[in-house]
Amino acid sequence: MTIAPEQTMTTHPAFDPRVFRDTLGHYASGITIISGIDEEGPVGFTCQSFYSVSTEPPLVSFSVMTNSTTYPRVRETGRFAVNVLAHDQHTVSNQFARKGTDKWAGIDWSPTQAGNPVISNTLMWLDCEIWAEHEAGDHYIVIGRVHQMSPPEWHTADPLLYFKGQYRHLRDLEG
Repeated sequence: MTIAPEQTMTTHPAFDPRVFRDTLGHYASGITIISGIDEEGPVGFTCQSFYSVSTEPPLVSFSVMTNSTTYPRVRETGRFAVNVLAHDQHTVSNQFARKGTDKWAGIDWSPTQAGNPVISNTLMWLDCEIWAEHEAGDHYIVIGRVHQMSPPEWHTADPLLYFKGQYRHLRDLEG
């Protein structure tokens, strides 16, 4: 295999976290809201680091910063829902990404069988219990076992995507 000179990796004396983040921004991802409910009410946060892990058993995973103030409330209950946002829900994503505000103001939702909030008009949702948690640098990797999910007729919208620091729609990436 021949590697073109422009494809060779260079070693930089100092690793720049901003350059790393910008580089990873070239990977398009969906946007989710991880939600739960405790004695104080519904909780949730925006998360783009979500993926499937296994079908037997049904496992999914998300990553959350170790300094999150919302995730400890979710962890305490041992369960959560994953709300995959539809293409027109960028304002919902922004609302749940803010700190120190009522993230649920104006948000319509209904509970899963376990009581976790499912946001109205999302692309799809999964209801999970925490299976495992691993500390990885400045994040936790949380693995959840899926116990309930949205019915197939729910899955009619396009996803909200995040690419190169901006919300995108599938039509933005076509052609």
